[in-house]
Amino acid sequence: MKVILLQDVKGKGKKGQLLEVSDGYARNYMLPRKIAVEATADAVNTKNMNDKAAAEKAAKERAEALDISHKLREMTLVVKAKGGGAGRLFGSVTNQEIADALKAASGIALDKRKIVISDTIKSVGTYTVTCKLGYEITAPLTVKIEEA
Repeated sequence: MKVILLQDVKGKGKKGQLLEVSDGYARNYMLPRKIAVEATADAVNTKNMNDKAAAEKAAKERAEALDISHKLREMTLVVKAKGGGAGRLFGSVTNQEIADALKAASGIALDKRKIVISDTIKSVGTYTVTCKLGYEITAPLTVKIEEA
């Protein structure tokens, strides 16, 4: 019997995969537990439509990530931090502060976990941080730290 998996099954396949399994295994185990549905023409067509929609969504998100990466490469972000004079800061500048400044300056909402700071920023100056945008797209962002 052909079935479409609704969730990952160890040793059988991944969610959304079309499989050929024995009739008893499908009827007695997979179908009652809602692990799979029978691969009727309607179910296969629905699966294909969902796959196509997911591919289009992924392509759109990838294009948006590329657009954001181009904007970030050209941008110099200014972050104000409390300083003690002589170019030293009280504490350090965190990726959350950079994300907040980026949202305020350009309207680009980026999660703090996607901003990677190589070494801590504890003094005034210009630094480069890496922004992970998904789909293996990363962009360098130039951050200028100023005393407030």
